[in-house]
Amino acid sequence: MDIHSLTDLIKRRRSIFPSTFTDEKISQADIETILENAQWAPNHKNTEPWRFKVFTGSALEGLADFMSNRYTETISPEKYNENKKKRISKKILSSSHVIALCVRRDPEERIPEWEELAALSCAVQNMYLSCTAMNLGCYWSSPGMIIGKNAFPYLEEGERCYGLMYLGVTVPNLPSKAVREDIKTKVAWVK
Repeated sequence: MDIHSLTDLIKRRRSIFPSTFTDEKISQADIETILENAQWAPNHKNTEPWRFKVFTGSALEGLADFMSNRYTETISPEKYNENKKKRISKKILSSSHVIALCVRRDPEERIPEWEELAALSCAVQNMYLSCTAMNLGCYWSSPGMIIGKNAFPYLEEGERCYGLMYLGVTVPNLPSKAVREDIKTKVAWVK
């Protein structure tokens, strides 16, 4: 791949929401490719802190039930919104797959936690770019109700969840609305 193709791929990367997903399912081979690419993210001292919980098929229903119930448990009565609860479930059930994005800290804690979170973020970017290259939609959401110790029941010892990635096959010809300011407004050259 040349730099122009890479630049084009990066610029086409978008958060694509489950409301634009079709009923078509992503193949297991494609999901495995996305996850394989995720694990090639940079990570200090090769801790490879990312952990992924992949929900598909009937497991999506269990996740939708959990997330809907978790919303009800964690939201104050004055902020409760029945439509939001339904949307939480619908996002999951509209997806081909939902991947819980988790981190397991280095047991020796040789590096700061933020570096392991940065490694997860880099892995997620690899997932986004893979989905873009495969013409698939994906969207990373970080609902506060599942972040933190013991907030998400699907974890192994020492793991924490930092969000969900919704994946699906999208309707064709989605408009691209991404805009970025000129990079010059964010760069200071120190000479």
